[in-house]
Order: sequence, then structure tokens, then C-alpha cells
Amino acid sequence: MKIPRVLNKKNRILLKELTKTDFKLRYQGSVLGYLWALLRPLLMFAILYVVFAKLLRFGGDIPHYPVYLLCGTTMWSFFTECTSQGIQAIVNRGDLLRKISFPKYIVVVSATLTAVINMLINVVVVIIFALINGVEPSLTWLISIPAIFELYLLSLGIAFLLGSINVKYRDITSIWDVLTQALFYAVPIIYPVSMVATTSQLAAKVILLNPIAQAIQDIRYALITHETITIWNYLSGPTIILPIILTVAFLIIGAIVFRKKSKFFAEEV
Repeated sequence: MKIPRVLNKKNRILLKELTKTDFKLRYQGSVLGYLWALLRPLLMFAILYVVFAKLLRFGGDIPHYPVYLLCGTTMWSFFTECTSQGIQAIVNRGDLLRKISFPKYIVVVSATLTAVINMLINVVVVIIFALINGVEPSLTWLISIPAIFELYLLSLGIAFLLGSINVKYRDITSIWDVLTQALFYAVPIIYPVSMVATTSQLAAKVILLNPIAQAIQDIRYALITHETITIWNYLSGPTIILPIILTVAFLIIGAIVFRKKSKFFAEEV
């Protein structure tokens, strides 16, 4: 039986080498180097914590709110890094695409896997902070694994879809940067869903139907506190699987569009 192309040893080696190269190049020339993988989300967390937790008094009803906020900023940084790097991957690897014939999806996957490495480093930091803050280890921590995987698949689908369009229309990168800034406030990173629910239960339900919010809330529930509002304990009926359906839809549509447009990447890039 012929091994599918996606499983070929040659492709696995290429994916591994491109991922290593992307990770090294990301911090090449910087004084702090790989430390930026830790510092970027930590600095973002520190600013948000001072402004929203200390000055505006957000999260008073959330146990372990500092870790809750750190977890949210870490996952949000993962999503934005994963999508932005994936969207620009084909354009950034234009020279390679013109010289070597190989499955183009490897370039996008390798760029997103670099974000995965950074995220895993930061999850260790989140867990350390959680233990220091008094969060007790639990088997429910394992629930975070499928939730993180779901967030990755969503990011990959978006990267495939927008990355394939970005090859011809470079404005996509700038448009996505603006959209992620708007999305940041539509996802409960700095504010808890419970705060929204006290004002409008409908708004809280709409927020939880966002696959990004659903995944992040599930991760917080698993790692930080079971008092976290999630789609599973706040909604009922068939609507609770809508975020998963949207994630799968983004991945399938993104893969189809990417495959169709990949034939012309070498010419357009």
C-alpha cells in the first residue's frame, strides 16, 4: 500500500526542519533571544492586570483572577501569533517555493507550529503561576488538551484560508491585524463572562458561541477554576456544538481554498 503523501518521511523531515528554522529566525538578532517567547505574553499580562484588575477592579468575583487573566492572554497570544504567522507563511517562503517542489501546506503548518512551541512554553509558566497562586492540581487539567487543539485547528483553518488569499492580495495581513484588535474586545480576555451576564444573558451566550472564547473558557475551566462560565454549563441544546462546527468548517474551507490556489503560488508570490 502506498503511503499517503502527507505521511511521507521526506515531508515529515521538511516540516521539522522548517519549524526549527522558523523558531530560530524569529528571535535571531535580538538581545534577549528566546526569552521573548516568555516575555511577550507576560508583559501584556502585566499591563492588563494593572489597568483592569487594579485600577478598574475587574475579576473580583473570579477565584485566582491573576492566573485566570494570564491564561487568557497566553491563549490569545497563541491564536494571534498562529494566525498572523500562518497568513504570511507563503509570502515569506516565496524563494523556497520557486526552487523546490513540495506540498505547500507544509510551509503554513511549520509557521503555526512555531506558535505552538511558544504556547507550550507559556503554558508551563501559567501552571507554575497557578500552583503559586494556590490552584490545586487536578485531572481536569487534561481537559485543556482538546480545547488547545481545537484553538489550534481554528487558527490553522484561518491561516490556510487567508494565507492563500494573501499571496495575491497583500492587504489581507493588515486587515487581519485590525480584525484581531477588534476581536480582542469581543473575547472575554480581560473581563469575565459573568460580568457580561449580569447585564445581558443574550450577550453572554453570543460571546460563548465564538469558538475562540469557547476554547479559552474551557482551558480556564480546566486549569484555573471550575467557577468559569463555559458554553457547556451556561447553554443547552444543539447550539452548544456550534463553536466546534465553526472550527471544523473553517479548517475544511481553508484547506479546500488553499489546495485550489496553491497551484499558482510559485507564480504569484
